[in-house]
Amino acid sequence: MLWRACKGYTILTYAELDECLEDPDTGETTKWFVFLVSYWGEQIGQKVKKICDCYRCHVYPYPSTVDERIAVIEGLNVRIQDLRTVLHKTEDYLRQVLCKASESIYTWVIQVKKMKAIYHVLNLCSFDVTNKCLIAEVWCPVADLQNLRHALEEGSRKSGATISSFMNTIPTTQPPPTLIRTNKFTSGFQNIVDAYGVGNYGEVNPALYTIITFPFLFAVMFGDFGHGLLMFIFALLTILYENHPRLRRSQDESLNIFGSGWNVSAMFEQNVWSLEDLKSHQLLMLDPNVTGVYNGAYPFGIDPIWNLASNRLSFLNSFKMKMSVILGVAHMTFGVVLGVFNHLHFKKKYNIYLVFLPELLFMMCIFGYLVFMIFFKWLAYSAEDSTTAPSILIQFINMFLFPGGEADAFYTGQRGYKLIRKESEEELSLLQPHDVEEGSSHSDSGHREEDGEEVLKAKRRLCSFLLINSGFSQLSEVLWQMVMRVGLRVDTTYGVLLLVPVLAFFAALTVFILLVMEGLSAFLHAIRLHWVEFQYKFYTGGGYKFTPFSFQHISLHFNKDDIA
Repeated sequence: MLWRACKGYTILTYAELDECLEDPDTGETTKWFVFLVSYWGEQIGQKVKKICDCYRCHVYPYPSTVDERIAVIEGLNVRIQDLRTVLHKTEDYLRQVLCKASESIYTWVIQVKKMKAIYHVLNLCSFDVTNKCLIAEVWCPVADLQNLRHALEEGSRKSGATISSFMNTIPTTQPPPTLIRTNKFTSGFQNIVDAYGVGNYGEVNPALYTIITFPFLFAVMFGDFGHGLLMFIFALLTILYENHPRLRRSQDESLNIFGSGWNVSAMFEQNVWSLEDLKSHQLLMLDPNVTGVYNGAYPFGIDPIWNLASNRLSFLNSFKMKMSVILGVAHMTFGVVLGVFNHLHFKKKYNIYLVFLPELLFMMCIFGYLVFMIFFKWLAYSAEDSTTAPSILIQFINMFLFPGGEADAFYTGQRGYKLIRKESEEELSLLQPHDVEEGSSHSDSGHREEDGEEVLKAKRRLCSFLLINSGFSQLSEVLWQMVMRVGLRVDTTYGVLLLVPVLAFFAALTVFILLVMEGLSAFLHAIRLHWVEFQYKFYTGGGYKFTPFSFQHISLHFNKDDIA
């Protein structure tokens, strides 16, 4: 453009700057080019200036002599150095101001949040007819009414209000919120209960019992004394030092503290075993009937000798299942009994007759009888006659199936008695192929031949009845076996969780992972047992929580939005 407009009477030199500079007009960082234009004559100079203005170029005078140019450069360098000094000092000053402000920003954010929370609550109030007073309808615990009056008086005195604040009790039919006062220890258990649902006003609070039953059931399902000891040490160190130390792991479910109650050497002393038996048999069975072999029960926990037994899992599983059933039935029964207090409190006495008594009767007649059989078997049979002890599971199944065959009984009279009565001649002839009564003559048989058609019809009806009963018995047996098998494979109501494949998989991992997995599993099952099996019996959880205004509920964390 300069060449065409000035007809070649200009000399142009340009270069691109290495750094990107900020545009003073737009503030954007862009690339800059420097032009040096030499021209002859004032008219050509005017054209050059117009072209530069058209392209929005910044025009600076260029001295004609060398000394002047050197002086300009020195002046610019001095000015640049002064600007850098000013900018550096300004940055230091701003940094000091921000450092001092950062020390108070946390306090400022809290103050701003408190002010916003106060204004939010005040916006919930309504004005009176004079628009000079605020009216607030709130819930307040009866025990804190005196504190509320004192707070209103103190606020009026400090604010210098001409009209003092006052409080009136308003009757209402709305259900009040639920307030349960907790401390640092009980708040965790109360949160577990509230996760299921906040209780209705006046309803029995299960958290009081959960403080006892939750750690106990967690320990029962955790099931390993060594792992439980490690978890106790871990929790203790966490509380004291708030860190996560490394813990040792015990692979056994019992510790040999008191010494085993079984003596292996007695089998050799009584000449029951020999060295040849040890060489020829990989597994041998201890006989408790041999003198000196069994010396009594282990004082605490499982006898450590069971860790060497081949039937270790079957024994421990049986013991854990019985123990779990006892604890589960006791826990559920306790929950059912607690429901009585709710029925009496809410004046629903019909629930006692229609809900509580049938539920308790059903539970005691079935599961209570199961617990009775467990205790009876523990007391009536010892290690000497354990081989003749009948199976509790078979007894419990037979109680519903009413089998016709003979089964081992726990105690005398368990099978009951058969009712024998004199039937009519027609019924007796259907049940037995020969003459039942003695002294029957051929005339009686001839008489029965005359009624052969009626007898045949009765036999057909009886056969149909037996077929129907037989089909129903087989169907009920199939369904019961299906329920029992599924119930035994899946975790029972209070069954001990046995994750054999999972434990085998995690055997190669670290102690921490194993304890976390077992602890988490036991924790989740303990929550399930309390929510579903315990609280469901008496706890509705349909209320809402009392949430008074408090600065403690304000989040103390802040982000960019809070600072802005």
